[in-house]
Amino acid sequence: MNKYLSFTLAFIVMFTLTSCSKEEQTQRDVMEEEDITIKVAWWGGQPRHEYTTKIIEMFEAEHPNINIEPEFANWDDYWNNLEPMAAGNQLPDVLQMDMAFLSQYGEKGLLEDLSPYVEKGIIDVSSIDESIVNSGKVGDKLFGFTIGINVLSVISNDILMNIAGVTIDEDSWTWNDMEQIAVDIKKTAGVYGSNGMHPPDIFFPYYLRTKGEQFYNIEGTALAYSDDQLFIDYFNRQLRLIDEGAFPTPDEVVAAGRTMETDFIVTGSTAITWNYSNQYASFDPLTNAPLTLHLPPEHLENKALFLKPSMLFSVPKSSKHKEEAAKFIHYFVSNVEANKLMKGERGVPVSSKVSEAIKPVLTEGEMKILNYVEKAKAMTDEFYPPDPVGSSQVMKVLKDISDEILFRKITPEEGAKKFRKQANEILQTNQ
Repeated sequence: MNKYLSFTLAFIVMFTLTSCSKEEQTQRDVMEEEDITIKVAWWGGQPRHEYTTKIIEMFEAEHPNINIEPEFANWDDYWNNLEPMAAGNQLPDVLQMDMAFLSQYGEKGLLEDLSPYVEKGIIDVSSIDESIVNSGKVGDKLFGFTIGINVLSVISNDILMNIAGVTIDEDSWTWNDMEQIAVDIKKTAGVYGSNGMHPPDIFFPYYLRTKGEQFYNIEGTALAYSDDQLFIDYFNRQLRLIDEGAFPTPDEVVAAGRTMETDFIVTGSTAITWNYSNQYASFDPLTNAPLTLHLPPEHLENKALFLKPSMLFSVPKSSKHKEEAAKFIHYFVSNVEANKLMKGERGVPVSSKVSEAIKPVLTEGEMKILNYVEKAKAMTDEFYPPDPVGSSQVMKVLKDISDEILFRKITPEEGAKKFRKQANEILQTNQ
């Protein structure tokens, strides 16, 4: 072949490839600039809706081509709305997720594994502990990204505690100590010693841990604890305290409702309430009494203390804009200005850099939460695992049977047998 002809052909090929490359890049640039709309859904109260809306506006300002449609509701309506969306492959691009439902949605193939977005750095975890990242895994799939950390807590009204002349030594107090403190508060201060350890789905599993037992087995196919006496003892203690007037009656618990404004600690009807740490932020502004966070009884026994994702963000497989959804998750957990608005309301920030950066804007009460969680993190890095499929049904059964026991319709012994039978049937059915 003539050398000039060879040179000409080579030039034409090189020019064509270069032109195609430029054209492809232009197409990619245009695609990147196209307006994209994603839906972000969450549950919560009005304050959460307001600051989340502001964070969304901040994100949109930094990502002009991404528009966000917010979808929010209260807890019950949120999950009721998600069910038909899931059935129709219409889940929002980012959905706030709870540990009670993570396995259920993940194992049904509804959620995207977020691991690749972490590996690519789209969700930056350089200032987030590995144990925190892994807390959203079911098996080896990262179905949820933790956006805040919670720890079980006992919150006390310090004025009522002083009137009663009682103190909590949180590193050594036992369940028997708790019972005696509650009785002493009632006798001397004339208020309840505690709100009654509600709800049972939170505190009974913790009680089992203090006894060296777990609630579910590793496979999620049955209850893990085999001795029903643990269940019986747990509820007998509550019945004794109701009889002593140290716990409210179940009728009074129902009358108080589920709002923060009517909680016994806010109305001054009790000296102690059992809650997750982030709920302190809701109680503190509603009462003039100083409140203190305490670690729960026997937390050192059998390494009972654990950390828990307050909530997570998940991305459904049906989303057409998974990368943009991942970018929003990154912004939510890593942007300092966004977290200055959030101020730990969704749990203590998972990023150590963010957690440190927002301290100057936190109130004294908000700092108490952050310090409390940091204290717990220094003691354990264990996160409570995702609940197995069927857990939400099991927990409803536990609540119903708890009501039957506390209303004295059945005995704790009868409740223990009834709960074991129904819980194991549910877990087996969902396999």
